[in-house]
Amino acid sequence: MNNSLILGFLRDITENNNREWFQRHREQYDEARKDFESGVEKMIACIAGFDPSIAHITVRDATYRFYRDTRFSPDKSPYKRHFGAYVAAHGKKSLHGGYYIHLQPEECLIACGTYWLPTNILTSCRNEIMARESEWLDIVESPEFMRLYGNDGSATWGDERGFGMSRLKTVPKGFPKDYPHLHYLQMKDYCCWHAVPNDFFSGDDWLAQIEHDFKVAKPMLDFINSVVDDYE
Repeated sequence: MNNSLILGFLRDITENNNREWFQRHREQYDEARKDFESGVEKMIACIAGFDPSIAHITVRDATYRFYRDTRFSPDKSPYKRHFGAYVAAHGKKSLHGGYYIHLQPEECLIACGTYWLPTNILTSCRNEIMARESEWLDIVESPEFMRLYGNDGSATWGDERGFGMSRLKTVPKGFPKDYPHLHYLQMKDYCCWHAVPNDFFSGDDWLAQIEHDFKVAKPMLDFINSVVDDYE
């Protein structure tokens, strides 16, 4: 991808987030969007090489509208400040987890997993973790998973890396308080991520890197999806 083109536009829209500026620079947006979508197409083909379940996903399936829904937000800026793509076998609105890239100046990242799970599915995930504890720990406490994503249970989305975007402050109802791996049960999502530098997505070398990083996260994704899929 042409990072300077994409991030340059995103910097400009951050400083000029209004319809008048956007209409005058629509060609700049179209060029940046086209380049980003070309990269997403390559990313889908790359992921399909090790996860055939997403091979049917198109660029349109994976990308989002650039216009913000401001109806319930105090921020009335009409446009987003980032480009993102979420490649999930059941679609980007499903609970079934997938693979995500996020391009935003100084806030670029890659992520893998699922989020905003309802309580009944979270309960099943927690039960599955306890029932298959050794398998789960082998996955999320492997040296490479820990190096890339960490799992100390305290990270938030703005941190350099993390596993679990949000979590309970108390023990989930019905689960033992003395469980030795309690922070996995307190998670309210099962998403891992790590930040990347602004120039990460330049050219095509980034595809090899996300292939490696997503492969490391895929066993965790498969574990959680095996539970989620019982509800979809």
